[in-house]
Amino acid sequence: MADVRNNSTDQRYEIVADGQLAGFVDYRLDSEAITFIHAETLPGHEGKGVARQLVEFALADARAQQLSVLPRCPYVRKVVADKTSEYLDLVPRDARAAFGLPLD
Repeated sequence: MADVRNNSTDQRYEIVADGQLAGFVDYRLDSEAITFIHAETLPGHEGKGVARQLVEFALADARAQQLSVLPRCPYVRKVVADKTSEYLDLVPRDARAAFGLPLD
């Protein structure tokens, strides 16, 4: 079982699996939006679904805080664009084209 947390001091979400840092997603926060910059899965944790779990936690947290999402990170953008994703509405409609995301 992995533990996901917001490390606001370092402006990143982190996922810990088996007692070790398994991955992180860096962000920048302003009053109305969170910009996800870079996601990384650390060696030894690839292919275990930790990146997806981490990003979905971060997106759900953005929703809970009523923040718009600017997915500059390609992996975060991939999760948002997934056909089964429930996160597209977090990206402002007028910003979606800039990220290659569908309008609806």
